[in-house]
Formats: sequence, structure tokens, C-alpha cells
Amino acid sequence: MKEEYNGIMSRSRRLDELRAGQRGRIKSVSPCGSLGQRLMAMGLVEGEELEMIRLAPSGDPIEVLLRGCRLALRRSEARMVNLEAEGE
Repeated sequence: MKEEYNGIMSRSRRLDELRAGQRGRIKSVSPCGSLGQRLMAMGLVEGEELEMIRLAPSGDPIEVLLRGCRLALRRSEARMVNLEAEGE
């Protein structure tokens, strides 16, 4: 699903679907008990912008840039983060 946000076309997707260099704005974090709470405590909250930095050679974990900090997340954790990807 494509939408326009501040004049930029965007598409709803999960964090684990981004490629290196792509950016997005967090729409929601799927609730899953303590894991969902932990992701939100790390700053993965609605409205925050992030950038996919890179994937490990094996594809897991992924590295993202959020508020000037680099976070490493398992793909299973990234799958819980829904966002609007920019520039598609």
C-alpha cells in the first residue's frame, strides 16, 4: 500500500523487509509481551525515523540507525516493527 507523506511516496512494510540504505518511520510495534516492551524501551516507538544500515552476511542480525545510535536486531524482532518506508 503506497501513501504520500510530506510529499514523499511511502509504502507500508516491516523493518525486516528494508534493504541497506532505506529509511522509514515507525507506525507501530506489534505487542508481544516483554519483547514488545523491550523494543519500545530501546526507542522503537511510533513516529521515530530509522535507517537500515546493513545485514550480517548470514542475514541475521540486522543493523539499524535510530536517533544517532546503531542497534542490532534479530530478524524475528525486526519483523514486529511496522513502518512507512520512504522513497519507493
